[in-house]
Amino acid sequence: MPSVKEELTTIQSRQILPAEERHAAELAFLAAHDEGPRPPGWVLTPSAVVTFICGSQGQALTLPPRRRKDGELPAKLVVAPKFVGERALVERCVVTLAGERGLLLVGEPGTAKSMLSELLAAAVSGTSDLTVQGTAGTTEDAFRYGWNYALLLAQGPTPQALVASPVMTAMRTGRVARIEEITRCLPEVQDALVSILSDRRLNIPELAGTSDASAAAVPGFTVIATANLRDRGVSEMSAALKRRFNFETVHPIADADAELSLVRGQATAAVQRAGAAFAVDDAVLDVLVTVFRDLRTGRSAEGWDVERPGTVMSTAEAVHVASSLGVAGAYFAGADVLDLVPGHLLGAVHKDDPADHGRLLGYWDGPVRRRAEDGSALWRRLWDLRENLR
Repeated sequence: MPSVKEELTTIQSRQILPAEERHAAELAFLAAHDEGPRPPGWVLTPSAVVTFICGSQGQALTLPPRRRKDGELPAKLVVAPKFVGERALVERCVVTLAGERGLLLVGEPGTAKSMLSELLAAAVSGTSDLTVQGTAGTTEDAFRYGWNYALLLAQGPTPQALVASPVMTAMRTGRVARIEEITRCLPEVQDALVSILSDRRLNIPELAGTSDASAAAVPGFTVIATANLRDRGVSEMSAALKRRFNFETVHPIADADAELSLVRGQATAAVQRAGAAFAVDDAVLDVLVTVFRDLRTGRSAEGWDVERPGTVMSTAEAVHVASSLGVAGAYFAGADVLDLVPGHLLGAVHKDDPADHGRLLGYWDGPVRRRAEDGSALWRRLWDLRENLR
């Protein structure tokens, strides 16, 4: 068994751990805690999957004495929430997966679709690694199979020469396969999933006449896909493929306090990975999140109209800006992070449409100025920094 030092070295050698490793203690506890029925191949019960993702609402769960393994697991544990969103959404996702139906998470960029996909796969299958990243260059091999060409030339088409895709591996092992940005794949590539999701079998013509001529899905196999429907470069899904998925829309975070808490937590973790302590004042973070929410919705908290930029002002983008402020504050002595906010906001807003620069200036001349005139010291300082947007 590895020592604590060896485990720490392993953890420190990777920037981000997959969900099943990052939350291994909670997953092990929940597997022992909930003794209810599990769908075939599932690591946790459906109820425990929801608890893992949404948290135990501050309540400590108690492990039955007979389920404790010589102190390996704690007697009690408060499960922390990992996804900020409607519990009902998570429950619907879990029900879809329990019915071995394809799940498609759609919504604007930065709404944590990929994170939810990863958490679901980790809790259901114990691994989130069976993943395909969709791009315009993705081929059918990513969903079906490929070949080890050295073995193919030496032996011909044999099972040993076949290279299984993450989807095929999930079929054979009864796990969840994840497909990120499915609508970035070309339609003819997407449609390779139609027969997989309907017949639950993947034919291998090259091995015809042998027992390995097809790969059949075992119980527990299903697919979670994500799609940013607003992005450029997306490909329309065929009606046949759409029918094989249940669609769930992941919306931006509705509650401002919840979004502020998430931005603080994820930015803190990002700065710590950069080797520093996060020291951005909560008041500055509140200003930052307020700006993002105003520009995202087109309306300020006070009810003033705001012209929305073409860029999606997502929570994920707010985390990136907050992280940048934290790194700057940690590594540049004497830096006032509030002075850096306009420049980083401009970098977040001004990406595609040149007119977005003017919309950000308009926001400064509107809500920022009005809040400054109402006497807020922080907003007055931001108003004074308007020239930094030039």
